[in-house]
Amino acid sequence: MDRQTLKNKIDRCCDIMRDDGLVPLQYVEQLSWLLFLKLFEEWEEKQKLLNPSYQPIFERKYYWSNWRKKTGEELKNFIERELLSYLSDLSGTPQKTKIGSIFKLIRNQMRSGYNLADVIEVIDSIDFSKPEDTQILSIVYEELLTRVAGEGGGAGEFYTPRPIIRFMIKVVEPKIGERILDPFCGSAGFLIEAYKHLRDRVKTLKEHKTLQEKTFYGQEFKSFPLIVGTLNAMLHGIESPNIIQRNSFAEDLRSIPEERRFEVILTNPPFGGEAAKRSLATFTIKTSNTELAGLYLSMRKLKTGGRCGIVQPEGILFRTGGAYKQVKKELLETCNLHTIISLPSGVFACVSPKGGQGPKTNLLFFKKGIPTKEIWYYELNPPKGRKNYTKTKPIKDEDLEDAYKKWLKREVSENSWFVKIEDIIKRDYDLSARNPNKVKDAVYRKPEELVKSVLKKEEEIKEILGSIHKIF
Repeated sequence: MDRQTLKNKIDRCCDIMRDDGLVPLQYVEQLSWLLFLKLFEEWEEKQKLLNPSYQPIFERKYYWSNWRKKTGEELKNFIERELLSYLSDLSGTPQKTKIGSIFKLIRNQMRSGYNLADVIEVIDSIDFSKPEDTQILSIVYEELLTRVAGEGGGAGEFYTPRPIIRFMIKVVEPKIGERILDPFCGSAGFLIEAYKHLRDRVKTLKEHKTLQEKTFYGQEFKSFPLIVGTLNAMLHGIESPNIIQRNSFAEDLRSIPEERRFEVILTNPPFGGEAAKRSLATFTIKTSNTELAGLYLSMRKLKTGGRCGIVQPEGILFRTGGAYKQVKKELLETCNLHTIISLPSGVFACVSPKGGQGPKTNLLFFKKGIPTKEIWYYELNPPKGRKNYTKTKPIKDEDLEDAYKKWLKREVSENSWFVKIEDIIKRDYDLSARNPNKVKDAVYRKPEELVKSVLKKEEEIKEILGSIHKIF
């Protein structure tokens, strides 16, 4: 099935649900768990072929193929009164418990059983047994997530622009055999891109099994991104993603067992969600800032020698009081914060629900176990001729190529420089990017240049005033 045909099918499902009264977040959630149930049945069929002793997870009547032909009120009643209740109560094995946690808070959002049947009929026409169809669907589904993330209602909190993720993965460079965690998993973008990065490096069946079963781990508190992330990971080829429902901010970070520490953490903590803020009342450090808490959690969850790439807003870098100083001081003393990439405004515009530029952000990269001696900074500027990134002109992979090339050589240039730890301490742990080249330009302009600039602006103002006078 070609991409446009598959996109038309997904758009048709969304149109039916929109006509039924669902808003974007509702119809993406509805579509996600329906797609998951069809995909899961076809995934189990593959497991049975590979392993004749494989035991099915569901009772027979609850598999997609056994109820998809129901319609109207019969279908609606079955889903609401039997299916979802059965799925949410599953437990006893890790797989059953995982599915049970996914469906704990899932509800049927559709009002009409006939509209629901129409959506199911369209989904049923998608053939998950063909790898090419699943691959195309994964692309179409990602496009839907991007579109919905920018339409409002909080969807932007779980979607990170993919060029940013791919750049972070290249810098962190995860390896087969390392466990990768995203404690704020969202749509599983970090895990998916890490999987793409590693899959072609697999050389043996043992490595394939390790990659599929013991590499990718995610935590997500809300049911909506939990089902979205799980489905997205499966569509992209992670057959059994270790994504669980857990409130990362409720974890006890004072004594973390070794099995809950990770070699690699890649994440974008939630930006100021109220539910997350309430969880911080019992967090190890006293703060109401979810981004700062996400940084602290990532520091504590890393193994010694582990690497982290994390998105942080500008405010975390320049604030120096209380918990902000405490966390950054510990970060610099216990980890090598070797790189900070300063991103321009607008990078998150593609998922900004209010149509603005989104928050100004930075990418922090550190390795645990070695104190910081110096930090390499890079200031990313929008492409030539543009002031910033926008929803219609988002950041692209090629925009980050210069940053990566210079990072490999730790090159000093007009937009990259080093700052010694002694200078950071003198700044009271202010980590914000201050390009020394720009500072010089601003401070050392010659007096005669400044005078010429002022006189030129005065002449321009006179011309404008003269034009206005002629009009009136």
